Amino acid sequence: MKRISLAVVTMLSFDAHFCLAAEKLFVLPGDAAVKWLPAPKTLVPGIQIARITGDPDVAGPFVLRLKFPANSFVAPHHHATAESVTVLSGALFHATGDSFDKSRGEEVKAGGFFFLPEKMSHYLWTTTETIIQVEGVGPFGVEYASPADDPSKHE
Repeated sequence: MKRISLAVVTMLSFDAHFCLAAEKLFVLPGDAAVKWLPAPKTLVPGIQIARITGDPDVAGPFVLRLKFPANSFVAPHHHATAESVTVLSGALFHATGDSFDKSRGEEVKAGGFFFLPEKMSHYLWTTTETIIQVEGVGPFGVEYASPADDPSKHE
């Protein structure tokens, strides 16, 4: 019988906010272990981020979560790479295109999923507190269809 050796698993501190080594097993035991921080300045104030594993700013896979307060929005934008999005709680309204138009949005409820290829313009909004999980490969970035919509430009 062939024996399979298992790698020694190093559990990283949750205070580190993310696991850099994709080749190691990483376990997040539950919601209480998620460390929420303010989202980058490229998103509107009030949105929070939790880096689960990896880093969206560097080359390689990542998983992160975003927590949106009720009545949040993200203006039309795109990312350099593809993204997979799962709604974990609440509901998210999502649409594609370069101009914000709520009549075109589709509600994605908890358990729902959508995939966006690289550089596909889209926008979203919430009516209740909503948590999503985003998976992709970095570097990811956010580029707004209209530079005037980038919150980091209004400091």
